[in-house]
Amino acid sequence: MIQPADRLTLVSEYYFSRKLKEVAALNAQGMDIISLAIGSPDMPPSPQTIDKLCEVAKQPDAHGYQPTMGTPELRQAMAGFYNRWYGVQLNPQTEVLPLIGSKEGILHVTLAFVNPGDEVLVPNPGYPTYTSLSKLLGAKVVNYNLVEANGWQPDFDELEQMDLSKVKLMWTNYPNMPTGGNARRETYERLVDFAKKHHIVVVNDNPYSFILNEEHLSILQVEGAKDCCIEFNSMSKSHNMPGWRVGLCATNAQFISWILKVKSNVDSGTFRGLQLAAATAYDNSDEWHQEANIDTYRRRRHYAEQIMETLHCSYDPHQVGMFLWGKIPDHYDDVEQLTEKVLHDARVFITPGFIFGSNGKRYIRISLCAKEEKLQEALTRIADMMRK
Repeated sequence: MIQPADRLTLVSEYYFSRKLKEVAALNAQGMDIISLAIGSPDMPPSPQTIDKLCEVAKQPDAHGYQPTMGTPELRQAMAGFYNRWYGVQLNPQTEVLPLIGSKEGILHVTLAFVNPGDEVLVPNPGYPTYTSLSKLLGAKVVNYNLVEANGWQPDFDELEQMDLSKVKLMWTNYPNMPTGGNARRETYERLVDFAKKHHIVVVNDNPYSFILNEEHLSILQVEGAKDCCIEFNSMSKSHNMPGWRVGLCATNAQFISWILKVKSNVDSGTFRGLQLAAATAYDNSDEWHQEANIDTYRRRRHYAEQIMETLHCSYDPHQVGMFLWGKIPDHYDDVEQLTEKVLHDARVFITPGFIFGSNGKRYIRISLCAKEEKLQEALTRIADMMRK
């Protein structure tokens, strides 16, 4: 009898993959579920981005294989983006690598740096893919705590008490998902010092620095960070391009060469039209970013805050990003007692925080990736549910 590889026993189907099947079944029954769960921007990219894609797609010579390293135009645009918004100088030839989204980057970086049995520091709570891909690739996941009382920043005193002798990588994510904890210059400086002291590569996943956030920070702004840190960035959130699958990896030339060695054996590059359109998007105006990344999400955040308050959940009003993270009332035995009630009684799908780790088990997450009228309807349904 054919059996799957043993590694499949180490992970389960991604929560949203499984739960969306249930939501689809409820919708098929006429339930009309409003999803406030997934962070998939529902607005389009800038018009010039779409125009460039269409223009290139009509060119007869644009459909062949592309360099795995990315087109020169895209690499130059990525370096320019980092210089414009973060004040970070990157050599477009050697210090930036286009990715087919950050998820791909997690795979490639782990393969490039981690041997089976090596340890990887993963935040709790944190993006589930840091854990699942590490396990699939034979790494040992070691969680480090993020807690509300510390602003969801790493506790460096606690980290220093850990046995770090087998740790190769440390995953960080600021501005943080799911908690909305913002990036801090002090945190980045301490992470660089920590990486150098313990010979660990810190990988900062940075796709949310434009969402409800007017201060754009990068770990690469810290002196010496490029020697020991890698940063991912993604166009999914900042440029309304989640389905385009365009991200970047920025670090020193040696690290890029190792990651490229993996990537070149896994994929054959991205369609030229996508790359040149992405290069165009990196030149979006300040006004476009203000409307798409701040003004729109600020209006939506108002409704999400009302939903939190209606559910009697507490939240930090200073959090950033495209979600709102809130703590559930003490009288619930667990978070799914609340999220399942909201799903089946109010017909609104919100995310239970336990999927991000044990430190999220008393929290919920509301996505801002829904039109204002949908958020208003969700608020009305939940308010009606709470009155019953």
